[in-house]
Amino acid sequence: MTPSIAVIGSGFGGLAAVIALKKRGFDDIVVFEKADDVGGVWRENTYPGAACDVPSPFYSYSFEPNPRWPHRFSRQPVILDYIRHVAEKYDVRRHIRFGTEVLGAAFDDVTGKWTVRLGGGDTVVVDVLVSAVGQLSRPSVPEIAGRDSFAGTSFHSAEWDHDVDLTGKRVAVIGTGASAIQFVPEVQQQAAKLTLFQRTAPYIIPRPDREFGTWHHRAFEKFPVTELAERGTWYGVVEGLSVAWVYSKPLSAAIKAVSKWHMRRQTKAKPGLFEKVWPDYPVGCKRILFSDNYLPALTEPNVEVTTERIAEITSSGVRTTDGVDHEVDVIIWGTGFTSTEFLAPMTITGAKGLELTQEWDKGAHAYYGMTVPRFPNLFIMYGPNTNTGGGSIIYFLEAQAKYLGDYVAHLAASGSALTVRPDVEQAYDERIQAQLGGSVWSRCSSWYRQADGRITTNWPLLGIQYKKQARFDPADYEVVSR
Repeated sequence: MTPSIAVIGSGFGGLAAVIALKKRGFDDIVVFEKADDVGGVWRENTYPGAACDVPSPFYSYSFEPNPRWPHRFSRQPVILDYIRHVAEKYDVRRHIRFGTEVLGAAFDDVTGKWTVRLGGGDTVVVDVLVSAVGQLSRPSVPEIAGRDSFAGTSFHSAEWDHDVDLTGKRVAVIGTGASAIQFVPEVQQQAAKLTLFQRTAPYIIPRPDREFGTWHHRAFEKFPVTELAERGTWYGVVEGLSVAWVYSKPLSAAIKAVSKWHMRRQTKAKPGLFEKVWPDYPVGCKRILFSDNYLPALTEPNVEVTTERIAEITSSGVRTTDGVDHEVDVIIWGTGFTSTEFLAPMTITGAKGLELTQEWDKGAHAYYGMTVPRFPNLFIMYGPNTNTGGGSIIYFLEAQAKYLGDYVAHLAASGSALTVRPDVEQAYDERIQAQLGGSVWSRCSSWYRQADGRITTNWPLLGIQYKKQARFDPADYEVVSR
């Protein structure tokens, strides 16, 4: 049997999946991409200041190092160029159908195949369906009273409206997450006034960025071990964050102390600002952020930080619960993504007509984040509980791509559809949730958690532990009888 494979999405996860499959000799692959280019979130997020908060030598494929990164923490255009380069070098583009949105897919119990339903009414039948849409691809705008009544311009940071000139405008920024701390310093320089509405403050630590000059590039090219050392060093640093959250209270306390020193130092120019921006929850409970220019921007005279809750959006701006009307010309939503709604809005139907939303009615779950009981030959890249609290998601994606290659190789040899055994997946999920229940991520509300408190996004241990544990074993699966 030579399996036919469909991959949804052409970001880092989709490319990793295709490359791993091609290296194993599988070429009957089609990639569905609703946009007109590869890149995923790095194609979509074009807001001013967009950059990665994981150092590029580690936030890149291990099999495709880039000796010519211009900065340690690369900006969005450079990361997108890297993804395009990988797609070209590894012959992925010829597999991609651009401008093609997947609306849903259904498993056929008789044929043991997936029928993928596309926008425009077309369908494609394949043996294996791989979702690589990720966790952070659908912008989230909260349901606030009057949200649609605003007479000015509004947009989400992930859908930045570059036609809007912010020069001299009164701008409201709602949200203080990873995107906001990057674009706020850029907006502050343009706006006449910037009002930042903060619900919960992030912990911020120094961002040890640097420009990689010509001599760095030459050294990385002539002596690859130097780039490998840079990658290894930053692996240790960012994995150290996971060590702090999972294993070491003293290390966690040290990180908190560094954050407090950094944040107090950067806010001293505006009395009272530190008290507003210093978090009131355990360090690590929300994603810790790297920045050297966000807090200084908040000290500027044209910036106001308000911690009052938003009561409603009015035609002229934002009204807070203290009764103050903040009149603005533009509202920018920096409110993140629908991270716990995996694979939505696609309709995925598994064996015997079971819909994925039914299987996940109490929260998304999957064996090592990749396979779901009763959904044969469905594979998920960057699925439930595979996000990292401190490392590089690409490290996880490579482990998942290796697992996918082994899975499809076994499928090709056996010739029958496979599904993860329910008892195996349930035991795994119970273990993971027990570990997460006692973790720092259970101690505050964040995008890591559902409304009921279940953590569906994060892996509870270290990246190296995921790589060692997430290995394909045929004994974990059973053949689907037709």
